[in-house]
Amino acid sequence: QVQLVESGGGLVQAGGSLRLSCAASGRTFSGHTMGWFRQAPGKEREFVAAINWNDANTYYAPNVKGRFTNSRDNAKNTVYLQMNSLKPEDTALYYCAARRLGLRGIATMVTEYDYWGQGTQDTVSS
Repeated sequence: QVQLVESGGGLVQAGGSLRLSCAASGRTFSGHTMGWFRQAPGKEREFVAAINWNDANTYYAPNVKGRFTNSRDNAKNTVYLQMNSLKPEDTALYYCAARRLGLRGIATMVTEYDYWGQGTQDTVSS
């Protein structure tokens, strides 16, 4: 079982930056592929970024690639999402998620993740 707690959300002007953190409980954090998703009001939850557990390989949605950076610190059981050049359309509730222990490969679908945080709100004003 993995419990996830996001932090770092807030209000920022367009062009600004935010860094989200996701702290995970449990001793097996290093064996979980981690993902970030977001959900805007009235829209479905969408994939943002993911990072493999075994090789730290990262993958990004096309609309955030080049602006967002996903990283992890296994010693701290924490994954980060650095978001730069933010746009109003980035406004959403951001969720951290984890796949089951040991699953390989990047996953981009909500149904491929087994553990979820409660979400943190990011609002980008124009």
